[in-house]
Amino acid sequence: MKILIVDDEPKILDVVEAYLVAKDYLVFRANSGEAALRKFALSQPDLLILDLMLPDKSGLDICKEIRGSGNETPIIMLTAKSKEQDIIIHGLQLGADDYIVKPFSPKELVMRVETVLRRSGNIRNKDVYKLSFAEGSLIIYPNSRQVFLHDKEVCLTKKEFDLLYTLAESPTQFFPRETLIESLYGYDSFNSDRAIDSHIKNLRQKIEKDSKKPQFILTIHGKGYRFGCAE
Repeated sequence: MKILIVDDEPKILDVVEAYLVAKDYLVFRANSGEAALRKFALSQPDLLILDLMLPDKSGLDICKEIRGSGNETPIIMLTAKSKEQDIIIHGLQLGADDYIVKPFSPKELVMRVETVLRRSGNIRNKDVYKLSFAEGSLIIYPNSRQVFLHDKEVCLTKKEFDLLYTLAESPTQFFPRETLIESLYGYDSFNSDRAIDSHIKNLRQKIEKDSKKPQFILTIHGKGYRFGCAE
């Protein structure tokens, strides 16, 4: 999916772009209002991250112009004006979907991006394919690479997600450690069993109610792992 970031601070553009690219988004950048409108028209992004304070045109004006054309692309506003709630409220009234106050955590911004896309029904080409377990308490969206536990998104690393999906896609199948290493790292990998065990430990801490009594990721002692819940 495509995301356009608009900010006149190069460091913010660099950091946000790096985090979004790591999540497999295609990122476009603009450092002014006029450039933002041009790139918005050309790239047709799935979401716009828009700074309110730009050198030539305010983010509020850009938001108003986009919404005035009938375009419903989700917009997240960036603002340093934490004390000027009237500006934030005005932006939301103009049609912005969310806002975050500078300085902000890039991880939090990425989570808000995913939340806004999901809420708008635009998440990863309307990803309707999912794996659901334990009466919907654990849901895995393969296309968007998202995991939800009790309706709250769980932040996983790329390897953690790949490992979880490999196990969950075949919930009754036993996976030797060697097979999981090949799946995650390739046939020529020099990673040891400890790499898989470390990922399993981290996954359990994130998705299990009790990591010492796992419900989802079960150990087959001396052999490997399998997923413990039928769909």
